[in-house]
Amino acid sequence: MKHKEIVTLQRSLLHDTEKLLNQQVEMEGKSSAYYLSMASWCQMMGYENASKYLYTHSDEERMHMMKLFSYINEAGGHAIQPEITGIRHHFNSLREVFELILEHEIQVTKSINSIVDHAFSVKDFATFSFMQWYVTEQREEETLARRALELFEIIGEEGVGLWTIDQELGKLHATTAEGGA
Repeated sequence: MKHKEIVTLQRSLLHDTEKLLNQQVEMEGKSSAYYLSMASWCQMMGYENASKYLYTHSDEERMHMMKLFSYINEAGGHAIQPEITGIRHHFNSLREVFELILEHEIQVTKSINSIVDHAFSVKDFATFSFMQWYVTEQREEETLARRALELFEIIGEEGVGLWTIDQELGKLHATTAEGGA
């Protein structure tokens, strides 16, 4: 069996790797749209700090998508703008929003880990190295999502609880805006 070279004159990206990276582009694009929708719902419901937090996260997810987009094209591949459909626009509660965020971030982590595993297994060390930023970023994203959910447990949702949670989410937003995640 003849072994294909990873690096050629035209491209340094294997087709399988390109496909996985484009799937991640789609996931990041959907993340951006999902968080934008959540931000809009939060703003409509009066959760101003939660909405700011989510608007910022929507922008960050788009930046994550664009970083992948550039990498694919620079490596000789073809980054594909994903179709974004099926985005939910209504939620039952602020808690549900943040439960969904954590579930989503865990799925993103699994996807990132799959790409890293693939890149290592095919000895594509450039992609492996590039993806390390995403590995670190996902740890931060999951930590923030868990922290946001902890607020519901610590503060409670009765009385001024939701207002207080929104205030605390504003503090998480400030941490994120200053370069946290």
